[in-house]
Amino acid sequence: MNNDVKILVTGAHLTPAVAVCEELKKEKEIEIVYVGRNSTMEGQNVQSFESGVFPALNIKFIPLIAGKLQRYISVYSIVSLLKIPVGFVQAFFILLKEKPDVILSFGGYVGLPIVVCGWLLSIPIIIHEQGLQMGLANKISSHFADKIAVSFKETKTLPDKITTVTGNPLRKEILTLGKMDKDYSRFFLNAKKDKTPVIFITGGIQGSHIINQCIENTLVSLLKKFYVIHQTGESVFGDFERLSKLQNKRYLVKNWIGEEVGNVMKFSDVLVCRAGINTLSEVTFLEKSALVIPIPYQKEQLNNARFFEQLGTILLIPQTKLSPKILIDSLEKILKEKIIFEKNGKQAKEIFIKDAPKRLALETILLSKAFKVFSN
Repeated sequence: MNNDVKILVTGAHLTPAVAVCEELKKEKEIEIVYVGRNSTMEGQNVQSFESGVFPALNIKFIPLIAGKLQRYISVYSIVSLLKIPVGFVQAFFILLKEKPDVILSFGGYVGLPIVVCGWLLSIPIIIHEQGLQMGLANKISSHFADKIAVSFKETKTLPDKITTVTGNPLRKEILTLGKMDKDYSRFFLNAKKDKTPVIFITGGIQGSHIINQCIENTLVSLLKKFYVIHQTGESVFGDFERLSKLQNKRYLVKNWIGEEVGNVMKFSDVLVCRAGINTLSEVTFLEKSALVIPIPYQKEQLNNARFFEQLGTILLIPQTKLSPKILIDSLEKILKEKIIFEKNGKQAKEIFIKDAPKRLALETILLSKAFKVFSN
């Protein structure tokens, strides 16, 4: 029996996928293929994060033309809808060509066609749910999965018999803080000399145009009170190109922060972010406090934010109430109660499983080998 294992990884949640792939790469007999998007959003000619990071890890990247159900009607949402059957056909042929021993999906509209076609081809499937509540794609995928891995024991799942708690795989930049780049070290040193708090603002991989606009409108007042590191993301709105022109001693602008993100988060006093489960997990693991602005049309983000709000590690602000004054007042409130937030952060950190990447990698390998034994 051949002991080599070929694992096809796919899905929308990329930071845990990267963490698990890095763990899998430690095993010589493992071959990894990643199926993902070429661009970030419909109608935006912006290279996706996965199309660059996985080839850099020497992992074969295969683009998938996948469509999803949009929550709003536009020309792009219609185009995306028409792509759904194309994605399923393409997924089927990708699987026929690659012949993986197991599929590991991190959910989302990219992962769904791979999971369904994998089931049709009798390929073992393990899915991972990062959030406290299953997203639509993973809810559907769970009916085809042989194993369901979840991040928290509080996560609501469907078939309990095949569910295991592995934790949420955090990227290595969060787990192991390396040497800080000179640009960031100089920035934090200047802030320390001026005895001024540092605010790290991020809208995630794709960025947030709404948050970026608010920061732009608040910048003059904001910089009177804080040093600001701003990760804008890439988008058709040109936020990075516009805001980078305003960069100065107290305002550092990046479109994306890679290996330095752990240091930036750790040494910042407060974060401003969306309510993606991976971001909130990283914030809590590093025992930081955050001002959190959930995406209003994503119910799972609101649920995530409320869970961490109950843990006392974040301050929740609805996007509809976001304004320059509320932004600054909220940041000052968090800093005023910093000791309380830090205490809550240390307690909340206990809910995380530090070796989650290893656990999920092992579950994936064991599933593939179990099916190999069964098929032989």
